[in-house]
Amino acid sequence: MAVTQQFARVTPDRLERCRAAALASPGAGPDWDPPADDTLDTDWALWGLLRYCRDRVPDPDPRPIALLDRAIHGDPGGDIGFLDHPDFYDGIDGPPRLLVPAVVSDISRALDGVDLDEVLAELPTDSAEAAVACGFGGFSGDVRAYLVRHFTAARTFFHGAARQGMCVVVWCD
Repeated sequence: MAVTQQFARVTPDRLERCRAAALASPGAGPDWDPPADDTLDTDWALWGLLRYCRDRVPDPDPRPIALLDRAIHGDPGGDIGFLDHPDFYDGIDGPPRLLVPAVVSDISRALDGVDLDEVLAELPTDSAEAAVACGFGGFSGDVRAYLVRHFTAARTFFHGAARQGMCVVVWCD
């Protein structure tokens, strides 16, 4: 199974209940099981888009790139060490990280301001060349459509989290 970028929207109260469950459980299980509607798997699309923007887009606006990078990696700290548990996370990459509601709102606004057609204007039309530009080895298919589909899903996801005052937990699985 491939390692992919994962996001989960969660209220601060739900995080506290998971923390309490981990403290009360003999195995420190966090009782973490967010509803499917509050999770998002963006595969590696956002990583590829970020790489493309950093390497290929002339004079990119640094703010959306920085916030996209922050969305992918989360913020250090956040006191969610209880989620670094095999019931939730397999330990392939760094432990889950937290984006608090104010940061989620910032990211949501930044993603809303990205003109993806403009960003992808210079993406090669040849699929193999586009895949190389995004760092996707062995990718087959329409790279542009793949990036647009996952970016649009992430924008919608973060917009919903911001609108509801939710945190976002970020990890690779």
